[in-house]
Amino acid sequence: MRKVASKLNKNIKVGAKAKTIKIKMKKPVPAKRKAQAHKAPKKIQEKELIIIDEKQGLIFENDKTLFGYFSAVIKEYETKFQKNYDLKNDFGLNEQVEHESLLDETMDDPDEIWVNDTAFEDIAVHTMIRAFETKQQVFYYVAVVYISSDDNYPTFVFFHFPTKDLKMLETFRQNEIIFHRKLEAIQFAAIEGDSLLEGDYLAIGLLESMLKIRGDKDIPTDKFKDYADCRESTINTPDEIWRKVDTEGHVLVTFIQEFEDLGVEDLHYIVVTEEDAESQVNSLLFSFPTNDITLVDRYRQGENLEAEEVATESSH
Repeated sequence: MRKVASKLNKNIKVGAKAKTIKIKMKKPVPAKRKAQAHKAPKKIQEKELIIIDEKQGLIFENDKTLFGYFSAVIKEYETKFQKNYDLKNDFGLNEQVEHESLLDETMDDPDEIWVNDTAFEDIAVHTMIRAFETKQQVFYYVAVVYISSDDNYPTFVFFHFPTKDLKMLETFRQNEIIFHRKLEAIQFAAIEGDSLLEGDYLAIGLLESMLKIRGDKDIPTDKFKDYADCRESTINTPDEIWRKVDTEGHVLVTFIQEFEDLGVEDLHYIVVTEEDAESQVNSLLFSFPTNDITLVDRYRQGENLEAEEVATESSH
């Protein structure tokens, strides 16, 4: 996913040693990039021609010229699959064939849609993903497609496959997410500047995990945004900062601050960020209020970076 945002720079001193944490706030996705689930693919023929996208001039005389035009994209995704395929953790060839019938269902009603509009000149590639659950397992179907600008539905499939390997799935979650089925359900927690507004998969997953373990008497979710102003204070003057690496290798830095003057007993505000190992820039994932002390303790994990002093610098 693209990481474009303004930055808040924090110099955090731990004892005599200073640690710099840079948190970048997400910009809202422009409305023109918003997408909805797409309808099933069609192959339109008119006067013996194959029309993929009439508005863009993608009209072909036959399958040979059609596949020739898209050959670079097809090869790119076939190679990506082969490089990341692990038979020990994924479906075998026969199982892949058995699941091919799920292609249409995936394109009719995907859980996620990602777009890569930078890798290929004049071609935007969309990846549609849908989860399927059986008694034995949860797996995913992935369809890499071209979506017509005329009618906003898939008209060409570059590559498709089922997978139960989460590493493979992450490889195809590429560039920018423009649709996620769960986005409407988690809007109560999305605040301008965080990754939830962009449909960040990690942010959504962490939020869902938090909701499963919070107490019944915790602050109602429909009241979360009443405490949104606490986020800036928590980032600027946290009582505690914790840094840990989760089981999938994500470096999570959590800011915690207690608020004693807002009329709620044991009120804490928690801000969760992800640190990029190379740039040392933290992406703001999500934040929330809580009066559940047990829940707060769950975020006190890893390395304690409790700050003696926090200074805010302007970013450029």
